[in-house]
Amino acid sequence: MQSLTTLAKVFDNVDKMATNCYDKFIPVSGLSFNSLDSVNIGSDLYTLGPVAQQSISYRLGIPFQYLRRCPPEMQSYNMNHWIKREKNDELFFRFDGETVRAIFTPRYRPVDNFEILEKLDSLGYGPDTQAQASLDNGFMMLNIMESHRTFSLNGDGDKMTPGISICNSEIGLASLSISAFFLRLVCTNGLIAKTQVAAAFRHISIKILTEFPKILNQLQHELDRQKDKFKISLESRVENPGETLSRFNRQFQLNAQEVSSVEWAVLEAGSIESMWHVINRLYRKKVLN
Repeated sequence: MQSLTTLAKVFDNVDKMATNCYDKFIPVSGLSFNSLDSVNIGSDLYTLGPVAQQSISYRLGIPFQYLRRCPPEMQSYNMNHWIKREKNDELFFRFDGETVRAIFTPRYRPVDNFEILEKLDSLGYGPDTQAQASLDNGFMMLNIMESHRTFSLNGDGDKMTPGISICNSEIGLASLSISAFFLRLVCTNGLIAKTQVAAAFRHISIKILTEFPKILNQLQHELDRQKDKFKISLESRVENPGETLSRFNRQFQLNAQEVSSVEWAVLEAGSIESMWHVINRLYRKKVLN
């Protein structure tokens, strides 16, 4: 799990990574592939990045693994032959300097990470907002904590903080999506709650930015509902703990070592009185994803 940071630091990292990034609509007639590794756009030579290689192979209808095994001259022949069949006059290219990051149809433009952070700022998630972040050239994941809504289900200091999880890929590895989660502070390990209130737009995903306020409001209601479920589990008495744990072990297909870990956690933590205690024994050894 990623360490805590702030949205200001995430913003700085996104800004640095985007220094040489830009987008262009490229006329198909101006494309000439030298191999799977490079393409001429007009008279300019560009390197095709890994994702761009796969996306153009798919676009041309050539199996990527086959094309990769071909010698460069055969790659060039195949790609230049099939690009003539492209039905769009232009394709949407994402660049990082002289490298093509990804290639899309004109109808689909992935959302920039920069746009997401700007939208969050406009909705009150300022620079000092705490978050867990994972960021590289292909993918961004943010877990934003609602620290002011932290609550405890019992009196032993086991606290939970609700929040929202945002995932995005500027190069099409995943659609922009938003979901609700709870961060269990006893071990700072995110418990991602299954939720019916989530958003994922695979096509024209920029639409989700205009619906951010509505979606976040829905997620707040979902978090409240999940909080009530936690309370119910604390109040739900378990008459036969051993049988209940065995049922969970079978349901989640735990192997012998994992079952042994659960049994050890039971002995270590003491008696089981409620469904909440059952969940804790499983969670303690991190045998559930």
